[in-house]
Formats: sequence, C-alpha cells, structure tokens
Amino acid sequence: MADDQVTQTEEKDTKTLSAKLEKIVEELEKLTVLELSEVVQALQERWGVSATPIAGPAVSAAPAEAAPQATGGVQTVVLTNSGGNKIAVIKALREINPNLGLKEAKDMSEKLPAEILKDVKAEEAKNAQEKLTAAGATVEVK
Repeated sequence: MADDQVTQTEEKDTKTLSAKLEKIVEELEKLTVLELSEVVQALQERWGVSATPIAGPAVSAAPAEAAPQATGGVQTVVLTNSGGNKIAVIKALREINPNLGLKEAKDMSEKLPAEILKDVKAEEAKNAQEKLTAAGATVEVK
C-alpha cells in the first residue's frame, strides 16, 4: 500500500513539471549513481552551494567517533585565529571541507576556536594545517 502512495506521489509530481524540466529529469534518470554524484558536485562548485543537510554532520559524528578506537594516530585540526585575511581563510575552509557552505565557513572562521577536522589521519591534518596557515590563519593540531 505504501508503494502505491509513492507511485501516486511520483506521478503527481511529474505532472506538475514543465516540459523543459521533464526532459531534464528524463536525462538524469539515464545516468548512473556515480555520474549523478559528479553532476551534484559540479553544480555545488559552480554555484557555491552545499546539498548537505544541516543535521548531516551531527548524524555522521557517531560513526566517526568509533573510527579512532580502531585506528591509532588520528588528529583534530582546530582553527584558533583566522588572521587578517578572512576571505582566504573561508576559501581554505571550503577547500578542506567541500560540504561547507559559504555561511557555515564564515561562521566557523568567526567563532573561535573552531574544530575544522576531527579524528583524521595525520597526513590529512597536515594538509589542512598547511592550507589554513597559507591563508593567514593560526591552526592547532591535537
């Protein structure tokens, strides 16, 4: 019965789309999941937006906490001072974490200290530290 409702909802939604949008949806249906992922990433980069839900990081925090116990040598990157060139720091933050939107990166650069990466490998922490330091920020790796 639930399947019937989903089918009816899908049919209802497609009827409200314009012909132009319907054509786009049909083309997207032909793509593989990997290709769709690339389309989403390209649109996010081009438009500077994020499709990540606001509650997303909180949900993924539990599995990330379990990972350090299994692997040793994990580190946390903390932004302690964003320096004088906040725009460069915001760009670096978004480069380090592409899921951050402009507002989230700006807020992170202003509410200090801010945890940038948690429980990551030493190499990833070092790369993040180098990018933020090059942008003029002060970073602490724990």
